Amino acid sequence: MNLEQQIKDAMQQVAELSDCQLIEPIEANTLLLECGLDSLGYAMLVAQLEEDLGFDPFTELAIETYPSTFAEFLAIYQQCKSNQ
Repeated sequence: MNLEQQIKDAMQQVAELSDCQLIEPIEANTLLLECGLDSLGYAMLVAQLEEDLGFDPFTELAIETYPSTFAEFLAIYQQCKSNQ
């Protein structure tokens, strides 16, 4: 499974756990603030991805601004994965 699909699957799991409704489909230009997860959902998502992938790019990389689109979020994970 590729990284993009792993993140989308984790987003769906978190949405179900936190009783949120994700928009479909989530595309590269989908704004994270409009996809259906709230701030707690994103905290849960990052924790879930750290468990699944074994790293947290938000602690390992010097990220100055939080990503605003799904593509930016994915790029941060791709960058961190390539640094592993």
